[in-house]
Amino acid sequence: MNKTEPVIKEVLLNVPTTKVWKAITTKEDLKQWCFDLLTELKLEAGFEFQFRGKGKRGQSYLHLCKITEVIPDKKFSYLWRYYEHPGNSIVTFELFDEGSKTRLRLTHEGIESFGTENPDLAKESFVEGWNQILGTSLKEFIEKGDE
Repeated sequence: MNKTEPVIKEVLLNVPTTKVWKAITTKEDLKQWCFDLLTELKLEAGFEFQFRGKGKRGQSYLHLCKITEVIPDKKFSYLWRYYEHPGNSIVTFELFDEGSKTRLRLTHEGIESFGTENPDLAKESFVEGWNQILGTSLKEFIEKGDE
């Protein structure tokens, strides 16, 4: 696995892009499939948000994020870094309309800037995490039927 190549994960979801967009950009939906630790989320460049997550050994990490780009129903990007840890990365969600389905592509760049000393911040951990978050949690939430 090349340490400097971005993590790219694609999933095909059996719902229209508007439903996927809502799931990845609204606090109410995010708390149902990803995390409910956001106090607020505004879809505008420059908006900063944070949330806590746990590593494999239970260590708590404060994620510091800043939105860099929003193209409604198409693209959502933000800077992602950790409090008191070196490095900066960029997470981008892109939506592609495929009729009644949506192809979601996640790109997470700059993971190598987090260093190699901490296994929780290693590329392999992000690959595993994004596979679980998008391939299982989001897919199950979004395809479960009408709310």
